[in-house]
Amino acid sequence: MDKPPPPHPLLDATLRAVPRRYRLPELDDASAPPDASPAATLALVIEQARAAQARGETPDAALKDRFTGALARMVREALRADGGDPVFQAMVLRHRAAPVREYASLSARADQDRRAIHAAVNAVAHPGKQQRLGPGPQREALGRLHTYAGAAAWNDLQEAVQRLLEMPLTPASAGDSPTARALAQLLEHPALARLRRLDALASDPLVAEYRALWERYGPRSGSACAVAQGRSSRQRGDAAEALAAQAVEALARRLNAAAGASAPYRVVTSMRVPAAIPAAHKHAKTEWDVVLLRQSAATEDTAGETPAWDVCLLVEVKASVDAATTDFPRLLRGLRLLAHADKDDVYSFATRQGMVPLRGAALRALPSAPPALSRTVLYCCDAPAEPTPRLLSAASRMQLLSATPTLDFAAALTATPPADARELEPVWRTLLEAPGWRAVLDQYATLRQVRELMVHTDDLLAAV
Repeated sequence: MDKPPPPHPLLDATLRAVPRRYRLPELDDASAPPDASPAATLALVIEQARAAQARGETPDAALKDRFTGALARMVREALRADGGDPVFQAMVLRHRAAPVREYASLSARADQDRRAIHAAVNAVAHPGKQQRLGPGPQREALGRLHTYAGAAAWNDLQEAVQRLLEMPLTPASAGDSPTARALAQLLEHPALARLRRLDALASDPLVAEYRALWERYGPRSGSACAVAQGRSSRQRGDAAEALAAQAVEALARRLNAAAGASAPYRVVTSMRVPAAIPAAHKHAKTEWDVVLLRQSAATEDTAGETPAWDVCLLVEVKASVDAATTDFPRLLRGLRLLAHADKDDVYSFATRQGMVPLRGAALRALPSAPPALSRTVLYCCDAPAEPTPRLLSAASRMQLLSATPTLDFAAALTATPPADARELEPVWRTLLEAPGWRAVLDQYATLRQVRELMVHTDDLLAAV
């Protein structure tokens, strides 16, 4: 692999000087005393299990018992009516109640089904098609059909289709077999049957409880409240990115002042990776929020004597530690994508500041192994550091809670006799053995890596 050029001493010193207020310590038994939360205990036990495996040892039975006991406590906490987790409660309800499972399954594809029915209705009853018919019962019926589709009145829509099929043809529509066939197909459309079944299930008491739990978690997708929240979140994100860009621009000015008249440093934002880089872009980060660039001293300038640039620092802006932790695998894949650049090519990257040519050799030299990222990657965050940091990541917690044995245990807690924590042992075995659970086993190590890369935007600006 190409070796990255050494960072400017001032850049290196600045990155080392920025306080890391989100940093986490190594875990030991003092991190999770006997009265610690179940999540903290789980984080400690999982980290001890990971460390044991790294030493070539098998985690012992005592560790397994601590794990199952802590997971059982976390389940009970999440199920509390007061202060519990409505998402987990909804998952348990779906797990144990067939009508809720059916409702959830139908809901997952309801948007697709609605689009299919709207398309089928428009094919026969679009207002433009209605105008081709003279005034009369058939035109009025088609108008009602279109209205029912817009109102998501699926039972009324089915009845309207049935009436249209039974209606005598007008002279204008006589022999219009395509319309009759389209109406017959609409009547038998599986999507219509699913939407009608979804409406019927909505009145089931368990389904109503399930919907209420999700509404406690947040507004329904597509609702006015959800749209407003999304808009507000984007505005906060834009403001946070602007602050991070200001901090990195201040750093660039200091570097340029130290470099003299050549002013080789600049900052770009929203840098998009070109498709020309020969590697899979799927699931990789392909847009970088803020990037510090240095003008290349190499001779392979671009056509027209435009100077090429090298990446010095990649900055991602996140609203929280959880958001950064979730993003981290994409970030690593994004770095591996950049490493596939051809060392002899210069690639044009689109940014808010225009097209910027970057040298492939410098992209290949960017480190992609987590321990080597501290000189080239920062997560910027404007959230305050938590007084008591969460040791179990949100994603790991949810994977533990959504495991089938965990849901079985939760559903059986009200049974007689009540569920025993030993019923959670399959989760322990899966954690230690299943490749799909490696991220949970490594979760604290990953959390530490992410937090080590995180700085508060104010701290970065103050260090410049």
